[in-house]
Amino acid sequence: MGQKSNPIANRLGFIYGWKSIWVNNYFLNVIEDNKIRDYINNRFQNKYCISSILIERTRNKIIITICTSRPAIVIGKKGKEVDFIKRKIKEIIIDNIKNNNFLKKNIKYNNMDVYINVVDIINPEIDSLLVAKNICRQIKYRISYKRSIKFSILTAIKMKITGIKIQISGRLNGVEMARTETYKKGSIKLSTFRSNIDYALNEVNTTYGKIGVKVWIMKGEIYKNNKDLSNFYKNFFYKNKNYKKNKFKPKKFKPNKFKPNKFKQNKF
Repeated sequence: MGQKSNPIANRLGFIYGWKSIWVNNYFLNVIEDNKIRDYINNRFQNKYCISSILIERTRNKIIITICTSRPAIVIGKKGKEVDFIKRKIKEIIIDNIKNNNFLKKNIKYNNMDVYINVVDIINPEIDSLLVAKNICRQIKYRISYKRSIKFSILTAIKMKITGIKIQISGRLNGVEMARTETYKKGSIKLSTFRSNIDYALNEVNTTYGKIGVKVWIMKGEIYKNNKDLSNFYKNFFYKNKNYKKNKFKPKKFKPNKFKPNKFKQNKF
C-alpha cells in the first residue's frame, strides 16, 4: 500500500513556511486561528475568491493577510467590509478570553490590536484552491464535471506550468455507485522535496450527495539559490504601515574557504 501524505505538509521547512506564525500557548492559539479562518471562509463562501489566510501574532497584535483573487469584494465599499471583519474577529478573541482563566490574567491578550492585509492573486488559474472551488461551483450549477475539469486544465497549462492533476470522487452525474476519476497533464514529481507543488481539497454538497475535488499543480522546482525561508512572508506582513518591521536580519551561512599556508623558503 502506498503511504500518501499532504504534499504541502511534507515540504514544511524545506520549501514552504508555516501559515500561522506565533510562539507559546499552542492549544489556545490553534483553536483561535481555526475560528478566525472558518469565519472568513464562511463570510465569502458564495464568492469563491479566497485562497489562503495567513496569521502572525506578536505581543499586542494579530496580523491577518487574506490572499484573494477579488480584493474589491473583501475590502468592500470605502473599506466597510474589512472594518466589519475586524470587529467580528475581536469578538472571537474576547469570547476565547472569557472561556479561559489563563488568558484573563494576562493583560497583553485583553489589548490585542487586529490588522488585516489584503493581497491580490495575479494568476488565479494556477492557484490550486481557487481551481478546486471553481470546479465545485460549476458542479453546483449542474454543469458537466468533465467539461469544467478539461477547461481548467487547458487554462492552467497556458500559464506555463510543468504539470496538473485533478481528482474527483463521489456520485458523479447522480449515479448510484460512487467512483473516482483522475485527469492529468504534464509531470508532477510528488517524491522530490524541491518540487514546488500546490495542493488543495474542496467539497460541494449536491442533491445526490457530497462530491470532493483534489487539485495538484506543479510550478517547477526550487533549488538552494532560490530558497529563502526567512523572507517567505515578507511581501505579506510588512505592507501595513502601522506594523514596524523587525530590525533583525538573519545572516546567510557562508563556509570559510580553506587557505593553505604558504611556506617561505629559507635562503642560505
